[in-house]
Amino acid sequence: MRLLSKFSLGGRRGLWVGLLILLGLATAGYFSTQRGLGRIDGPVFVFDAVVGPAGRSVVPPANPARWQDYEGGGNSRLALLLTDPESAWLGLAHGLKSMGVPFTITRDYQVALRHRVVLVYPTISGRVLPGEALRALAQFPAAGGTLIGVNVEGGGLNELFGFNLAQPSRARRDIVLDTSQPLAKEFDDPMERVIPFSNPKSGLDAAGSLAYLGATQPLARFEDGTAAITSRRVGAGYAYAFGVDPGFMLLTGYNNRQQEVSRSYVNDYEPALDVMLRLLRNMVVQGEPSTVTIGTVPHGKALTTLITHDIDFGPSLKNAVEFAEYEASVGLPATYFIQTKYVKDWNDDIFFNDKGLIPLRRIRALGMEIASHSVSHSPLYNLAPLGTGDERYPQYRPFVRDPENSENVSVLGELRISRFLLEHFLPGYRVNSFRPGHLRNPYALPQALEATGFQYSSSTTANNALTHLPFRLTYGRETKASSSIYEFPVTIEDEAKPPLGDRLPQAVTLADRLARYGGLMVVLIHTDITGHKLAFEKGLVAALRDRAWFGTLHDFAEFWRARDQVSVDVMPLGAELRVLVKAPIRVKGLALRLPAGYGVVGVEPPGMALSQPPGWVVLNDLLGDATVTLAVAK
Repeated sequence: MRLLSKFSLGGRRGLWVGLLILLGLATAGYFSTQRGLGRIDGPVFVFDAVVGPAGRSVVPPANPARWQDYEGGGNSRLALLLTDPESAWLGLAHGLKSMGVPFTITRDYQVALRHRVVLVYPTISGRVLPGEALRALAQFPAAGGTLIGVNVEGGGLNELFGFNLAQPSRARRDIVLDTSQPLAKEFDDPMERVIPFSNPKSGLDAAGSLAYLGATQPLARFEDGTAAITSRRVGAGYAYAFGVDPGFMLLTGYNNRQQEVSRSYVNDYEPALDVMLRLLRNMVVQGEPSTVTIGTVPHGKALTTLITHDIDFGPSLKNAVEFAEYEASVGLPATYFIQTKYVKDWNDDIFFNDKGLIPLRRIRALGMEIASHSVSHSPLYNLAPLGTGDERYPQYRPFVRDPENSENVSVLGELRISRFLLEHFLPGYRVNSFRPGHLRNPYALPQALEATGFQYSSSTTANNALTHLPFRLTYGRETKASSSIYEFPVTIEDEAKPPLGDRLPQAVTLADRLARYGGLMVVLIHTDITGHKLAFEKGLVAALRDRAWFGTLHDFAEFWRARDQVSVDVMPLGAELRVLVKAPIRVKGLALRLPAGYGVVGVEPPGMALSQPPGWVVLNDLLGDATVTLAVAK
């Protein structure tokens, strides 16, 4: 066997040396046992009297999402008129939540038309809407409403949206925004102006699109010059038609099924989904000027920066202490994804053992988050079987033979055992976050994380997900059911060339781009060395500290989970606006973006702590209901 070949020494001298080595190992094992710590069992380190976890992890069946769960709320919200419940509406719901746009879903066109902005999804045609609904929608913009149609295929509304004919195709790849138009003016970054949405080379997996022929001044065109998004002023209102399905786009990115649509893998700016959501937000604000949206960064900061470390190499645990001591010295908590490596294999020697517990406990004592980075760090984790759900330490012994061969690895086993060991040696501590080795992302990961007690994932890159915002994962990374797991994709990592220490200016520039709309920057630094990597971290913190919110992944995720449950409705009261905010989960530092020209003149309950950056109000600590009164600023 490969692991034993190092002990096969030729000749009599080799035999004596081998015997001495074996005697030394046996003696070390004897004294470790006498201390009640651990012992070597072949290529495995076994902690004495440590067995678990108890019980079985059961993956429940998928529970299909219900559009009715997004029903209700006030008329100030965007109304999503759902014409096909079997569509990718769940992606649109998750995306609007991430962008902080208040919305409601209904299948009743009369309910939808009580709102000032209506998004008809996923299609408009006489096949999905009755004649009276189509006629009412046709009259809506002239009365001052904003009508946003997706895949307008008929229903006699071509003239309303300003085109003659809809031409389908699977051969288109990009949407190019016309930044001379007010709604698209902010997208002046080259990576924002062009939105990739499909890869025609993927054949039947390529996304379909509709080109609107005859549109005179479209908001966006496909790369072939045909209209991708029409824009038309109708009376006092507006009519827009999308030739791509934004819900499908969102699920494609969120589910890491983007078929090489992304223009890069990591360490670069890929805001395709964010631009689409920001564009929708602009349409909503234009059509309903009293709209209050929910900020993406705690306390109204410009961007969120999460420093994370992967510990998956022998010396990394010891080096990690130096990183943690620096972070503690500047009051900057970080997240440490730690591989519980107790099996010697092709990847590396054992380092999760008696000796490894010392730096582990030190890192935690310094206030850092401890998270799981699997047991085996298998390059084939994405292909591993789900497992039985009753895997236990020390019987669970995954083995990476080489990059193409891993044995005894299961999705549930890696989650169950790594979490159990970390929590066992950190009594009273709960491990909530997970990152797989090599970012190998099984389709069953969301429901497996739920079954094993995790809450948060950092298992893909922002570029692969096509977004620089967190998002909620779906069951099986498919389209029909939500999971309770939130994903926080990696923005910057340290393995690409040039060395990380030489890439600080590029990282700061990327942060500048993300700060334009409250993006998330997750930084992944392996602690295999200190040197230029630690210098990079120090330089990044110094450059961003004044405008970025820093914290652990868990801390930000707790904010994000609570934020995801917040509802916001706006009610006019004379010359004032009453903003009704409901937070069923305590949320700290909730930022609300105010309508243009308005300021805060009152808050209920009295004495609620708040701050007021320009254009925003921040509720510093909210649980339950609050009312913020706005008036035109003088």
